[in-house]
Amino acid sequence: MTRDQQLDALLDKQAIHELIMAYCNAADRHDHDKMRALYHPDAIDDHGHFAKGPAMDFIDRLPQIQAPMAILHHNVTTVNLKLDGDRAEGEVYIIAFHQVRSPGDNDGEDVLSDVLIGGRYFDRYEKRDGVWKFSYRAIVADWCYPASPSAVDLQHPFLQGAHIGQPGPDDPSYGFFRLLRRGRR
Repeated sequence: MTRDQQLDALLDKQAIHELIMAYCNAADRHDHDKMRALYHPDAIDDHGHFAKGPAMDFIDRLPQIQAPMAILHHNVTTVNLKLDGDRAEGEVYIIAFHQVRSPGDNDGEDVLSDVLIGGRYFDRYEKRDGVWKFSYRAIVADWCYPASPSAVDLQHPFLQGAHIGQPGPDDPSYGFFRLLRRGRR
């Protein structure tokens, strides 16, 4: 491989890595416009019982899927990528935290539960018109650690005075960042 080919491969891998990170941000902030921009229009997404089929159908269902999720926090660990021209495959390890709200008993109080999932994404990417996007994404669960009731404590003294993240445009990042634009890649 020539130096120019190595440089092109490195740039392609960096673009794919940024795509993977943008996905996590879009999921955690419930930013569906940004999520839609990360997939090719004919892409497939397999998210288990949530959705299997066209990625745009999955994204259309995200408001309903994410409605009970008070906190989403995706963390990427190991990323294995293999390029083949304008196509690539990736095995992306993740740890994803979900705090899920469910209706309580007769008192009307919601119950919060934690679900920590370790898994991987099996991805296919395509570079079309010079832009890498997902053409296929499937979630693979390796382990799950549930806790009910939730152990999250946003009032803990360590957090006193800290900005507290939340889904949607009220998240502090929307007012802070000028270069990392929200709502698009």
